[in-house]
Amino acid sequence: MYGEDTAVLTGDSLLSFSFEHIARETKGVSADRIVRVIAHLGKAVGSEGLVAGQIVDIASEGDSSVGIETLEYIHVHKTAVLLEASVVVGAILGGANEDEIDSLGQYARCVGLLFQVSTLLMLLLP
Repeated sequence: MYGEDTAVLTGDSLLSFSFEHIARETKGVSADRIVRVIAHLGKAVGSEGLVAGQIVDIASEGDSSVGIETLEYIHVHKTAVLLEASVVVGAILGGANEDEIDSLGQYARCVGLLFQVSTLLMLLLP
């Protein structure tokens, strides 16, 4: 009924809506922090984040010579960056200072990478 083309467009629509929702529905937070949140989220899902990881993932599909560095790049840029963004966005909106934001972001990125490693181990181990 629906193909990959519809799925991609649906994802594009939801991503666009997320920015609209942040801009329109975030109340009681300064405009500076809202703009910072939108910029951070845009970077996380864009060409330096999720899109970069997805491109490398697609290019690596079926390539048995892919090394640990490539796998780490993919997982950091697809999973870890999204977890990091959700934590950092919450910290920004909550009024955290720069050190707190940096620490929370690093922690969340590590948790995201750990999630991928543990998932791979569960697939590889009987």
